[in-house]
Amino acid sequence: MKFPKFNSLRKIGSSHTGRIALVGIPAGIVSAALLGGVAQGAVPVSFAISGTQFKISSSQLEGTGFSQYSGTAKDAEGVEHSVVTANMKDATLKDLCQSAVTKTPMGKVGVLISAGGGKEPASAKNLQIGMTGLRGDAEFKNIRIGVDASDVNTKEKGSKGDFAQDSDTVSIKDLKQDSWSTTASVFTLKDMKLKLTDGTETCF
Repeated sequence: MKFPKFNSLRKIGSSHTGRIALVGIPAGIVSAALLGGVAQGAVPVSFAISGTQFKISSSQLEGTGFSQYSGTAKDAEGVEHSVVTANMKDATLKDLCQSAVTKTPMGKVGVLISAGGGKEPASAKNLQIGMTGLRGDAEFKNIRIGVDASDVNTKEKGSKGDFAQDSDTVSIKDLKQDSWSTTASVFTLKDMKLKLTDGTETCF
């Protein structure tokens, strides 16, 4: 399994800044209720992904204890799909937005969730994301690119022989992400708002 390439990397070193675009193979995703169903609490670390993709955006993400490698997500039929797995020990997300659109017999139905738009951002502990695409302006501190996925500096690790990268911290401005799954031991959503839409209103 090959790790998706960065679209543009301007500088590699102990501090790395660049425009990143990670592209995987799209398929199903976890329900929108995962991110917005509770304001704070534990969520499952293993589940079957659904057939609805969702989008996440944030004006500023700050994370510590970062790693990233190729992986898989399994749907309810037992089929495995390729994803890029990203881990963060701690993360904050300012102006967090999540949107998901599902086709129903009555037409499209959307769920739009926002949080962290005030003085306090949304925050997560032991965050793990299974994504198919990501865009934003990123800076990594003490980055290692090309490390074996089984030897990254986070508790969560990938398969031996797979390409990976890790860093002490990651900072992403204007984050836009397409994901299949998001899990965290605790996800705190400050000033959370949730509304149903006709599917035309999305995060990006």
